[in-house]
Amino acid sequence: MIHPSAIIEPGAQIGENVSIGPWTYIGNDVVIGDNNIIESHVVIKGPSVIGSGNHIFQFASVGEGCQDKKYNNEPTRLVIGDNNVIRECATIHRGTIQDQGLTQIGSNNLFMAYTHVAHDAMIGSNVIFANNASVAGHVHVGDWVILAGNSGVHQFCKIGDHAFVGMYSGVNKDVPPFVTTIGTPAGPVAINTEGMKRRGFSPEEVMAVRRAYKTLYRKALSLDDALAAMAEDAAAFPAVQTMIDFVARSERGILR
Repeated sequence: MIHPSAIIEPGAQIGENVSIGPWTYIGNDVVIGDNNIIESHVVIKGPSVIGSGNHIFQFASVGEGCQDKKYNNEPTRLVIGDNNVIRECATIHRGTIQDQGLTQIGSNNLFMAYTHVAHDAMIGSNVIFANNASVAGHVHVGDWVILAGNSGVHQFCKIGDHAFVGMYSGVNKDVPPFVTTIGTPAGPVAINTEGMKRRGFSPEEVMAVRRAYKTLYRKALSLDDALAAMAEDAAAFPAVQTMIDFVARSERGILR
């Protein structure tokens, strides 16, 4: 299942039932789990750990040293979970010592063609990066987030769970959970109602999040007053508490 033209360095560890296509390069300090499919012309460098059941398509570059000018070839890491799909020409870089030295990706994600995950990014699970979506260094992306085509996220920004970053959005501040953005610079336009319905949130909780969104964005309240008003629904609806916690922790400030 390993094509004879593939180059696998002696320090690489390859699990069971792994398919590696022609002209692919697997570097030292790369650990690849079981049941992975790695197509032709893929480059994987380390230190990197890749879980099981992933599918990496041709011309992807995974675990390369990052593009940060401060990076001096330190042995930083990339860790990828299980059952991810990484499509053609996607690029995923290792971390830097200026952060935790780690870029981390969860499980069950889809990275479409030409997407980019920069150094020290933390990507959750069940995330979709549509074609050409990119996140800069130190960006944190929660679970069930969708980044639409050609969207971009500025370094150090955080995207909350279940948020939807619309096509061509240029995100330069934090995006709270459940919020949909559009534009450059990006601005909030609604909650991700359809995503919440698909993921099993009750109609009552969707309505509570909608009320929280209106409080945060439509009532001309200060941030502290908005959070206090949102707290009225928080005990009954955990999704609202998730929004409050995210906004309260934001260091960069939220899109507003």
